[in-house]
This record gives sequence, structure tokens and C-alpha cells, in this order.
Amino acid sequence: MSEAISIDAVKQYLMDLQDRICNALVVEESDGRAFKEDSWNREAGGGGRSRVLEGGTVYEKAGVNFSHVFGDGLPASATAQRPELAGRSFQAMGVSLVIHPTSPHIPTSHANVRFFLAEKEGAEPVWWFGGGYDLTPYYPIAEDVKHWHQVAKQACDPFGESLYDEYKAWCDKYFYLKHRDETRGVGGLFFDDLNTGGFDRCFSVMKAVGDSFISAYQPIVAKRKTMAWTEQQKEFQLYRRGRYVEFNLVFDRGTHFGLQTGGRTESILMSLPPLVTWKYDWQPEPGSEEAKLYSDYLVPRDWLAEL
Repeated sequence: MSEAISIDAVKQYLMDLQDRICNALVVEESDGRAFKEDSWNREAGGGGRSRVLEGGTVYEKAGVNFSHVFGDGLPASATAQRPELAGRSFQAMGVSLVIHPTSPHIPTSHANVRFFLAEKEGAEPVWWFGGGYDLTPYYPIAEDVKHWHQVAKQACDPFGESLYDEYKAWCDKYFYLKHRDETRGVGGLFFDDLNTGGFDRCFSVMKAVGDSFISAYQPIVAKRKTMAWTEQQKEFQLYRRGRYVEFNLVFDRGTHFGLQTGGRTESILMSLPPLVTWKYDWQPEPGSEEAKLYSDYLVPRDWLAEL
């Protein structure tokens, strides 16, 4: 007999996680600004609630979305690696967030935790968890990167000594811009198709990742939000945000899944920054702080051993 799957427990956890993350982020915003919430329904089945904070002192744009959608057939983005699932009905739920801070000294960050269920009459249900988080700094500070990865490792350690190394390597590989030959940032954790060891264990892994995000990110925001920055640094931040847009539109599976399933476009593209620039063939000055980002940080490294 297969282990019982509790969809309600996953949904309750995800909605609570959205609440907790929003509440923690607002604490750092100094002007009393709050998240705007939109609840929406999907014509083909399901819906969600999108929360966005824009124009803040600390957050230029922060979005934290919950969605639970279902339908009669999985889209191509979900069956590309598992074609045997084509034609099954599905449920997909998750929390996805992207934070674009105002200050160039605070890294952009992304996090996502999700659950998929694919069913077919007369066959065992197929389910899996996925998720992770990554950090995209503009003017990296070594102690921040080390803290980020220490928290990620602590989240993984209860599930085996090798899990952090596995999920970190997966993150470095996934959040990679092939056409630029650079990582999106300094990585973090990424996992997908997790269904080994039973439902309860897999659910616990997802919860550990989701629960650790604020512990990883909020202390960095608190430390860096009062640092002074120049217009040149802001311009570099806007330029580097272009890489974020390129990844999300060209490579990101979540973006593809949402668009292919007829999801709410405003919520799917919530991840895009409000301001961004592209400059033709721009190169940083040799030896500059901007050049150091490329040479020292946009490459996979063992951050816990080296910093």
C-alpha cells in the first residue's frame, strides 16, 4: 500500500509560509508600506493569491505568490523529462517569490517550493516536490554569501550529509545563463522531482527549505539596507537585472509552466523588476568592484570552504 498523500496539509503549509515570509519582509521596510493582495481564479481550474509590494524604501519590488491550479493534462514543461505522464490530470501548488531591493548592496533573491500531483484512472498517482532558493548580489559581501550557504546547509543536514552538496550543485547548474557563460548569482539550493523516501520525508525536505529562506535572507537585508550607494552603483544594478530577466523568460521552468497552463500572466511575470537596462557590449573596468563580481562570484565555488 502506498503512503497516504495529504494535499490539504501541503496547501495549508504553503499558505502559512506565504503569510510568514510577507510578515518578515515587511519588518525591514521603513515607510510602513504593505503588500497588496490580489486573489484570482483560473478559468481552467484553481487560482491563487498574489502579493506585491512596490516602491518601498527597501524593496523596489517584492512579490510573494501562492497558487493552486489543476487541469486535465500536464503541459510540455512538466512532461519534458517524464513523457509517460502526458495525458494525466494534474494539480500543482506552490509559493514563489522574487525580491528586487532598492539598494544595490542588497542582493536580489528568489525562492520557490512546490508540489505536483499527476493522476490517471486505474493507475497509481505520481507526485513530486521541488523548490529551492538562490541569491543574486550586485556588490557581494563575502560574509553574506557564507551566511546564505550556511543556512542552506543547516536546512539540508537533517536529511543526510550529502544533500546540501547535491542541491547546491543542482542550483549552480540550473541558474546558469548558457548564452552568457555565467551563473545567475552565488547559488543556493535547487531540487526537483523529489519523491523518494516516502511522502512524509519529501514533504519535510520541502518544508525545511521553505522555512529556512527568511533565516537566510532577512539578516542580509537588515545589515545592508542602510548602506549608502552611488548612482553608478545603481546603474550597475539595473544593468545586472537584465540577466535576471533573460533567465526568467528564456530558461525558467516555472515561468514556462505558468504560461503553458494558462496561468495568470500578472502573477507569472511578477518576478520581473520594475526598472532594468541593457547596454550594448558593456564591460566593467579592470580591477573594479563590478569586475570582481564577474571574476570572483559568478562562478560555482565551495562558498563554505573558501570564505
